[in-house]
Amino acid sequence: MFNQLIHTPIGWLNIKASDKGVVAIEFNADQAASQKMNTVTQQCFEQLSEYFTGVRKVFSVSLDMQGTDFQQQVWRALEQVEFGQTCSYTDIAVGVSSPKAVRAVGAANGRNPVPIIVPCHRVIGRSGKLTGYAGGIDTKAWLLTHEGTNFLSK
Repeated sequence: MFNQLIHTPIGWLNIKASDKGVVAIEFNADQAASQKMNTVTQQCFEQLSEYFTGVRKVFSVSLDMQGTDFQQQVWRALEQVEFGQTCSYTDIAVGVSSPKAVRAVGAANGRNPVPIIVPCHRVIGRSGKLTGYAGGIDTKAWLLTHEGTNFLSK
């Protein structure tokens, strides 16, 4: 397993990767942690840097996420939510042909190992209000504001 740290406006992130692709991005990384980089972590580092400086809107780094078939299906649907756009859990459930599986979609969204690149932050409540986020609601609000997205803060 390889890893590389990146300092961002939302704090330190730890990029974890295999030889195949990014396995995880972890929030609140220890900036003193040792690093073992490879071409995947370096490409992800560069693309995240471009995202945070406003240059990149679409990621092309390879992913190597582990999860159930349903989780993988939800994560692929999340990748279709474009920069600056939002959707609801219901929208994703309908998109994966499981309109009654809104809670399961929420659970899969919460287990997304590669936040930002697989943009689970773009899923908000049907009312337009922010819902939970692994990096915290303030981080979610920052990411959405960075992308020029409208949402209800309270």
